[in-house]
Amino acid sequence: MSNDYTKIALQLQKHGTVQGIMKFVNEESLKEQHKKQEKKKATGIDGVDKIEYEEKLEENIKNLIERMKRFSYRPKAVRRVYIPKIGSDKMRPLGIPSYEDKLVQGNMAEILNEIYKSIFLDNSYGFRPNRDCHMAIAELNKIIMTKRINYVVDADIKGFFDNVSHEWMIKFLEHVIQDKTFIRYIERFLKAGIMEDMKRYESDKGTPQGGLISPILANIYLHYVLDLWFKAEIQNKYSGESYMIRYCDDFVSCFEKEEEAKRYYEELKTRLKKFGLEIEETKSKIVKFGKTEGRNKQNEFDFLGFTHKNGITKSGKYKLVHITSKKKLKDKKKKAKQWLAENIQLPIGELIKKINVKLQGHYRYYGITDNYRKLKAYMWYIRGELYRQLRKRSQRDRTTWTKFNTILKYNPIARPRIYHKLSV
Repeated sequence: MSNDYTKIALQLQKHGTVQGIMKFVNEESLKEQHKKQEKKKATGIDGVDKIEYEEKLEENIKNLIERMKRFSYRPKAVRRVYIPKIGSDKMRPLGIPSYEDKLVQGNMAEILNEIYKSIFLDNSYGFRPNRDCHMAIAELNKIIMTKRINYVVDADIKGFFDNVSHEWMIKFLEHVIQDKTFIRYIERFLKAGIMEDMKRYESDKGTPQGGLISPILANIYLHYVLDLWFKAEIQNKYSGESYMIRYCDDFVSCFEKEEEAKRYYEELKTRLKKFGLEIEETKSKIVKFGKTEGRNKQNEFDFLGFTHKNGITKSGKYKLVHITSKKKLKDKKKKAKQWLAENIQLPIGELIKKINVKLQGHYRYYGITDNYRKLKAYMWYIRGELYRQLRKRSQRDRTTWTKFNTILKYNPIARPRIYHKLSV
């Protein structure tokens, strides 16, 4: 990192708050953010990309700093476009900030991460340094396997990122941050608005669409709305055991007693409503789950792209099984089929290299204990789809199985591998 954040840690340790943090948004740190940006990315309403900005980098950065000091820098509205939603006929909104806004947001997000890394609770895993989804799943596995868990509450927050209250967001930030200038710029990002079809729409709630600062703001919001509340009002007051694992706005809660799981579900609705949020009832449920349900494999829930099921070992002991969720697998197959159709004209060696990169990415995410069969099934799907697309590519010289197997002999498809082994 370009900045030395030692003083932030010392302030937090001594006072529990921080101030004077705007100084960490400086020429050096903004240049570091510029280096991190990818080339050939879609541009915001300013039409500026990394290559163009770099032509006068020193001048642009100095000018940006000067405007921030005079408070004349104002984030531009986010350009909103729509892209196909895989596995559905619907379109998904995508926010694209302007280039300078990406730099400032990235810098401020880095500062916020440094501030809150010692404040967030251990049950929070999403978009935090040195934490990932596999750690969250490992902890969930440990809780269900070793604690007195009989029920899981799988609750989904309806349109979370679109409904964050700006007023509450600022109040939460002010618990720790006393730098009014820093808070002022956070407010400006929150209220920057959206540009769609040449029309500007005000932002009276929600986090910046597509913004680099949105994940950390989401974590701060739910730290106060969910994490602290769960610890103080649920774990400390319910008589049975209770635990929660959260990955940004995706979370599951585990309970020993049925009546407390039901009570929590109702109290959760009230809690979320207070902060402008609500449960998506059609995607939320209470599942009877755990050791007492070990032989009931019908009870299951989805979390972080996996379906979590009751299972039994060969020796008859209870185990928690994690496999790729049907919905995610369907989406992945549809996306892979589309990609193959679009890239089938590439030279076969180059094509299979690209396929293997994508397969390795799939294996690295879904390669978890007990999921090998699903990985292998996905590999065979890709292999079969490749064969079908090659057959379509040439009407004169159709690829036979013999020819296809010869191709794979010299250009092998990447085979599955378990990367994440769960243990208790």
